[in-house]
Formats: sequence, structure tokens, C-alpha cells
Amino acid sequence: MLVELKVVEQRYRAVIDVLDGLSVTDVALRNGVTRQTVHTWLRRYAEGGLAALADKSSKPGTCPHQMAPVVEARVVELRRQHQRWGPRSILTQLEREGFTPLPGTSSIYRTLVRHGLIEPTKRKRSRSDYKRWERSRAMDLWQMDIVGRFYLLDGTELKAVSGIDDHSRYCTSARLVHRATARPVCDALERALGIHGVPDQILSDNGKVFTARFGPGPGPVLFDRICANNGIKHILTAPYSPTTTGKVERFHKTIRAEFLVDHDRVHATIEEFQAALDTWVEHYNTERPHQSLGNRAPIERFALAKERRVMSDIAEDHDSIAQAPVRAPRPGGVSRWVDQRGTIGLGSFRYRVGATFAGESVEVVVQGGLVEILHSGVLVASHAERRRAEAPTRAQRSPRQGRAAPPTSGLSVSR
Repeated sequence: MLVELKVVEQRYRAVIDVLDGLSVTDVALRNGVTRQTVHTWLRRYAEGGLAALADKSSKPGTCPHQMAPVVEARVVELRRQHQRWGPRSILTQLEREGFTPLPGTSSIYRTLVRHGLIEPTKRKRSRSDYKRWERSRAMDLWQMDIVGRFYLLDGTELKAVSGIDDHSRYCTSARLVHRATARPVCDALERALGIHGVPDQILSDNGKVFTARFGPGPGPVLFDRICANNGIKHILTAPYSPTTTGKVERFHKTIRAEFLVDHDRVHATIEEFQAALDTWVEHYNTERPHQSLGNRAPIERFALAKERRVMSDIAEDHDSIAQAPVRAPRPGGVSRWVDQRGTIGLGSFRYRVGATFAGESVEVVVQGGLVEILHSGVLVASHAERRRAEAPTRAQRSPRQGRAAPPTSGLSVSR
């Protein structure tokens, strides 16, 4: 007759068998377990008696990487203060406030879900599926587009002529217009060129105000003429390819999430709306950390742009052109190329410039014990000068002794 034994009773009988003199191997074979399991039962019985042979929870007693309560409370508070902040923005703020150790973005996401502050969503398409690209310097390429659904208090819809510098994500244009026809769009372009200078290239879609590629007329349109007169190469995306101008499209999403949510159908006139947008753009360019730039403001990259003279067939508004700051003269330096690690070599030492400037030429000035590194006239790094201790001068170095070549060996030939 078969009798079903409870788990604790089975383990207890196995322990008793071992204590009565049976070998651990025989007991393990009889119960269908490993020798290590039998030893575990023996140890637990010795420590806690019969009750210790019951199943225990596999949950660990402690979790060293668990988010501290004070950090969790701060995460919840930041989300409630900033309803549009996601896990990465909250993580950036925690790092600024000096929290250590920092939680991961997935931990912050789970915390927000647990507190009911966000709804769990399906995982988006992996970023590795997209082909990402970025120009190597500021003012090399602008992405420009037109975005709508900016509403005044009376419901009138406005359009915005937007522009983003591809390298720095600096907003070069955010001009509101009643109608996105050729003249207002080109006025916005001309204003941007007058304030920020002339880029090498402009990338846009195939809208009729940008190109005559699919229009009824032979072209070129006014936008193309302005580009040609200023020496700008106008690049067009392939049809139905919105991801090509992904940076300016992402900028539109940021405007809606951080600006329009508080200013939609609030302002009575376009002038009031434009003033509010200009204030937000100034914050976006100079203060707001951009995650694709290592949480730095876009102006830190855009400040390296070279200034170029504007030539156009439309009259400039000289009152709106920002005057370039006058830089103090510096002594002449030497040129160096920044390697892929973001460093330069000077006097047998490596000095850090930053991976942002990889492949760029910089000027190095040594004065007053400082090594100052400039890119396009802008100081980008400063280091204390390093020297080797008691390094002999060139005149003191002993001449290199040549080594005699080894004697040749081979067959002897008599003639």
C-alpha cells in the first residue's frame, strides 16, 4: 500500500536515516535528491529543528540595489511637479541634486507605474532599428520645416516656421505666421540668417514653399533663390520620409509638450504669442538640458559656429541682427587635430578637449602656466601646463649611437 508523505515528514525521515548511520549517498538516492540537498536538510534541522525543514520563501532578506525610500519619495515629487518629465529627465535632476547611488531609468519607470503616475505602455521600436546621423560641427546643416496647430484665443490657427541646427540642436527659427506661403516663410528664413549667420546646407521636405520639385511651375521658388544667393546648398528629403528631418520633428514634439500645453488658446494676438514663444526658445537654447547632447544646453555646441556674412535679395531688418561679441586678443598658438578620443598631443602629454570636437582642428595657446584650447576662436578647454621633471634640453641630449649592422653570411664564390 502506497502512502503519500508530506514534504516535511519526508525530509525528517531522511535526516533520521542519516543520523541512524546510513550514508548520505544512499539517502539521497532513496529520496531522489542530490547529496547537497540532504546536507542542506541536515544543517537546517541542526539549526532550527523540525520547523526548519519546511519550505521557505526564495525572497532575499535584503536587496542592496533597492531604491532608497528618500530617493523614491523625491522621484514621485519631481513627477508631480513636472507632469511631462519622463524617467530620463527625472534621473538627470537626481544627478544634479547629488543623490548617490543613482537609480536606473527602468527603476524610476517602475516607481512611477507603482504610484499610478504614468500608465504602463508597450515597448517602443528599438532605437537600433533607426539609422542615426549627425553633422560634425555647428552651422554645417539646418533642418527646417513648418508646423501648425498654434491657436490664438479666438481659435485662429497659426503656423510656425521652425529650424534646428543639426549638430547642436540649437533652435535657429521659431517664427509664427498666419499663412505658411512663400513670402512669410522666406521672411522667417531671412530673419534667421540675419541673427545666426549662414549655414552651409539646409535640409527640408518637399513642400511647395521649399521647392518646385513637385509643383506645377518650373522654379526655382523664392526659398531656393535665397539659398543660392547666400551660397547655401538646399537638400531635399525623399518623398514620404519624415524621419530624415527627425531632429526638427522631435523639436515640434518638445514644443507641444513643454510650451503649447500652457499657451494654447491663451494669447489674443500673434505678437503676444510670438513673445511667449521667443522666451521659451531662449530657455530651450541656453538652459534646458538636451539628452542627446549629454544633458548640456544646445548653446554650448552652437557657440562654436563660425559667423558668415549674409547676402540676400530681401531687405534685412538690421534692428533684429545680433551683434557679435568682441573677443579679447590672444597670443598666437599652434594647431592640433583632435583625435577620436577627444584629446590632443602637446609636449609629450595628452590634453582633454572632448569627444564633441573629434576630427576638428583646434588652436592651442600656452601662457601663464595654462594650456588654453580654442575652437573657431572660442575657448573650449583649459588645463594646467604639464612638464617632465628635469627633462634635458635638446642641446644636452647625447647623440644617438648607431648600431653596427651584423655581418652577412652566405656562400663564398671564387672567380
